[in-house]
Amino acid sequence: MRVRRTIDAGIWTVANRLLQIGIVAGLVAGLRRRDPSVIVNGVLSLTFASLPQYFERRYDVHFRPWQRGWISTAALVHTLGMLGPYDRVWWWDHLAHTLSGVVVADVMYRSDDEAESRFSGRSRPTFITIITLGFGFVWEVLEYVVHAFGDRVGFEPLLVHYGRLDAAGDLVFDLLGAALVVRFGRERLSNIIDPDAENG
Repeated sequence: MRVRRTIDAGIWTVANRLLQIGIVAGLVAGLRRRDPSVIVNGVLSLTFASLPQYFERRYDVHFRPWQRGWISTAALVHTLGMLGPYDRVWWWDHLAHTLSGVVVADVMYRSDDEAESRFSGRSRPTFITIITLGFGFVWEVLEYVVHAFGDRVGFEPLLVHYGRLDAAGDLVFDLLGAALVVRFGRERLSNIIDPDAENG
């Protein structure tokens, strides 16, 4: 069993590296196109994918290799989307928001119990849902503001806003990601704050 976990951890570690290489490739494509939106989003995605290593060094946390891979997958999907799929593939934005919703809810699921108590005794699933929805709403507002500012000053927007209906749909898929964590998170995420947890 330990050998299998070690093999699985190795596979996920390699996969995570490949996913991050994919993000770098997307960033390079943006540089070759001289597309500021792809470049900025590529840098942000690469930073996002590197957060597990940062948190492990700074705080008493441990991420399994598959958890790192999931975060890198969400970042890669967003980076690739900026190269065209967001406009050409109808379901790409839905996939990106579902993956992002899972990542946000993942972090909230394993957050300090004290943070949950600030919500007047609401259950952990409610806490996860509220925070994930909040992050999604802030992102949609940011998209709108950045897009409107770009239009006003005559620059290509770094983020694209497709209207209120699309924003509402994005929030639905953010909540779908949260629902997946609420339904399956207890067993799969139980180690994220345990520095001595086994990999795999």
